[in-house]
Amino acid sequence: MRIGVTGHRGLTGNLAEQVQDRLRKLVDGRRSAELVGISCIADGPDAWFARAVLDVGGRIEVVIPASDYKAGLPEWHHNEYEALLGSASQVYETGFRDSDEKAHMAGSEILVGMAEHLIAVWDGQPARGYGGTADVVDYARQMGVPVQIVWPEGATRD
Repeated sequence: MRIGVTGHRGLTGNLAEQVQDRLRKLVDGRRSAELVGISCIADGPDAWFARAVLDVGGRIEVVIPASDYKAGLPEWHHNEYEALLGSASQVYETGFRDSDEKAHMAGSEILVGMAEHLIAVWDGQPARGYGGTADVVDYARQMGVPVQIVWPEGATRD
């Protein structure tokens, strides 16, 4: 099973804990050496999902939206980013240099194109910029990739 992930960054506190728990439970339900998680490994749901897949013995494939992508991630996440990248069985790049909205959407399109299923940590709101979670969900649906929404009932984000 090839599962991609997309989701909101910047989740904190109880919301972050709830999302991490739900992602672990989704992955635990698919324990298998055949499990492949596809992620851009940004801080938050991307990395949480990738780590959960590895923890149950699955493989991860990483999509890097731009050559300067890591520089745009929080410095506190760099070690985990490098660890996940080093654990990837495959790494795909978009060819973009600048880590901007266009590169992020291109990376998400590659990710969706390789997935049989997409998990979206999404509050159901419109994207706050091109290439946001809502855009990725819409693209997946257009491509016929089933989407499973993960969002705690009643939760909001800043």
